[in-house]
This record gives sequence, structure tokens and C-alpha cells, in this order.
Amino acid sequence: MGGCWERMIRTVRKVLSPLLKEQVLDDESLASLFCVVEQIINGRPLTAVSDDTRDIIALSPSHILTPGTPYQLPPGVFNSKDNYVRRHWRQVQYFSHVLWKRWTREYLPTLQGRHKWLDKKPNVSTGDIVLLVEETSRNHWPLARIIDVFPGDDGNVRSVRVKTQTSILDRPITKICLLEGSQQ
Repeated sequence: MGGCWERMIRTVRKVLSPLLKEQVLDDESLASLFCVVEQIINGRPLTAVSDDTRDIIALSPSHILTPGTPYQLPPGVFNSKDNYVRRHWRQVQYFSHVLWKRWTREYLPTLQGRHKWLDKKPNVSTGDIVLLVEETSRNHWPLARIIDVFPGDDGNVRSVRVKTQTSILDRPITKICLLEGSQQ
């Protein structure tokens, strides 16, 4: 009945409602803001592209909707001498920045199933692709592949060693999100 996208709409509405009460946007600025919202929502990673252990690329809705087209800034915004255009552009960028911060803070916990320890849940394992929970720039989703797991005395994984595209990091299990469908 549309539960997945209805939850996305609810999450975006929950973030945008108090944000749009701060300032009034005109039609063009609101349309620009919704384009940024669309980029953020459609840029989120869904699942791994391949089973290759060296490949740390995730499939996102934007890969399906617009294959091969990168995001582009509107032409002439930075070269414009019109203060009206610049002010509205800065206003949309401010809203976009706040939206990104709030949306990642509210969306990422939905990916991290924090269940009671009474129910046995499968641990993450070597080779799983995860999303790192950390402060990043807008539309940047730091992905990594688990290369080593460190279980506690009870057998549950407490921390992991992950390989990003540029480095190898140790992260606690609370700072990663297992992408859907990456469990083997």
C-alpha cells in the first residue's frame, strides 16, 4: 500500500514543516528546495551493486531514475550580479544545508535497527557493505566494506574494521548502518 515511500514523505514533511515556518519562500525558491530534497532522497544508497569485495558502490534510486546523469548546478548563479537571485540562492542553500543535517539525523536511525538484546539478531559479517554514520557534506554517503569483525564476550559483534575507498577505519557497531540486501 505504499508504506516505503509514505515513510519517506513523512520523514521529509517532519523535517520541512518546522524549517519552512522560519522563513517564507517564493514559488521559485520552493521549487528549487524541492529539487534539492529530491536529490537527497534519491541519492541515498539502497543496496550493493556487485558482490565483488573490492567494489564499494551502492545502487541508489537516482541510478534507476536518471542513469548516467550527474547532478548539476543551475547556470549563471555564481556569476549573477543580481542581488535578488543571489539572496534567494543563498536562502535555498541554507534550507538545503539544514534539511540535510536534520534528515540524516532522523533517517539514519531508521536504518540502524536498535532492538532489544533479548531477540537474537544476525551479526554483521565480513564482506557486508555498510553506510558510515558521520558528518558529511550534502549528498555524500560514505560507504565501506567490512573487512574484520570484533565480537564481544557474548559473541555479538561490538566493533568492525571497514575499508572505504581511501582508508581503513575501526568503527563501533553503533556508527555503521548495514545496507539492505547486503547480508549473505
